[in-house]
Amino acid sequence: MKSKAHRHQASFRDPSGYIVRDGSVVKRVINPIYFPVYDALCKADFFSPLFKAKMLIPHVEQERSAEAIVLMPDQIDLMTYPYEWSFEQYKQAALLTLKLQNFALDRDFSLKDASAYNVTFHRGKPVFIDTLSFDFYQKDSPWRAYKQFITHFFGPLVLAHFHGAEALKMMQTHIDGIPVALVASMLPKRTKLSPTLYTNIHLMAKMEAKHKDEYTPKSRSIKLSKQSLRNLLRSLYNYIDQLELMQQTEWGDYYNKTNYQPESFNFKKEQIQKWIAGNGARKILDLGGNDGTFARAIDSDIDLAVVADVDHNAVALNYAQVKANKEVNMLPLWFDVTQPSPAIGWVNLERESILNRLSAWAPEAVLALAVIHHMTLSANIPFADSAQFFARLSPLLVIEFPKRDDSWVDSLLQRKREFINHFDHYHQENFEKAFEEHFKILEKVNIPGSDRILYLMHSRQ
Repeated sequence: MKSKAHRHQASFRDPSGYIVRDGSVVKRVINPIYFPVYDALCKADFFSPLFKAKMLIPHVEQERSAEAIVLMPDQIDLMTYPYEWSFEQYKQAALLTLKLQNFALDRDFSLKDASAYNVTFHRGKPVFIDTLSFDFYQKDSPWRAYKQFITHFFGPLVLAHFHGAEALKMMQTHIDGIPVALVASMLPKRTKLSPTLYTNIHLMAKMEAKHKDEYTPKSRSIKLSKQSLRNLLRSLYNYIDQLELMQQTEWGDYYNKTNYQPESFNFKKEQIQKWIAGNGARKILDLGGNDGTFARAIDSDIDLAVVADVDHNAVALNYAQVKANKEVNMLPLWFDVTQPSPAIGWVNLERESILNRLSAWAPEAVLALAVIHHMTLSANIPFADSAQFFARLSPLLVIEFPKRDDSWVDSLLQRKREFINHFDHYHQENFEKAFEEHFKILEKVNIPGSDRILYLMHSRQ
């Protein structure tokens, strides 16, 4: 089949099928080995309720032959990975996976894998994207994907609960899930008193350690009734549902401690709205966007605003608003602009870097508000490098420059202590000179009541 020539570099693990790229369009190809399951799913009207509930990415069957079935799924705007989600986003992805397994059991099917990478966020909600993850349910058999669910979902969430959201970043270095033994070793000893934690983590780790030197696997017939399996799923669901993240971060309530006067704040909103609407930008990338305040202030038609921030609480606040308001054009993203998510996995191509994914999505405008002073003074990134970075992302840039008299800039400079004189280059003139190498400055305005300047620039590329 022609599609096979364009197999996606990340799609090789499942013998049931794979995904392909046809230009910018992603399709799914089903191999003959999976035909009986897929046809049974279709006959049982398995997919339609999930499409309607927005739990599974919708698809239509585009082509069928003896060699392959080709599905055309709805296209995802921007694929995100588990280590780019807030704690609550991660929770909702886990709960979705458990809901899907219960749904499947009702129809005598089961999830054969429970990878966190089978979920992404689309139109404001988590959605399952691997159509081929379902298989026939075998009577009295355990859940095949149970261990994977623990290592991909339950373990990371429990670690984050006890140690903070940074624990979720461990998925970036553990693409196959965080090992149960590692999770168990990082939990407080008192967690052994929790029936749920003891059974699903500590006992599993103990059993793995007991059998780790068995090079010849022993055939053990383990039976688990469907009701017992449901009880396990309910226990996991209830435990995850009540998990909370008790963590305060530096910028989580940024707009409550900003140095802006109300009139300055409103002027900034109005100016951004004017520039974005005037240029017809519908795909917005807001870097350092905190809780999405300024992206939401744009009242023109926006297809999608990706609001990225390094502060976990800010991302969490944004996602809470997305959920509460049922917003479909806002995507919160946990993202450090100074160290973007790299490409990982097999030959560093299995999971794409965030910069490559953003490039493929092709935002029409980037907002960089209250960001450049952190990049320059906290991360020591030269203006020239920052300019090149922003020019790579989008043709249109709205960027804010806080001058040296700005209180936040002064605070950052004072932290340099004896090295403060090494940052004499932080001036408006040097900023403009560096950025004009890559951008044409279309407009610039002083924000009233502040020591900040707002720029509208267009890339020279």
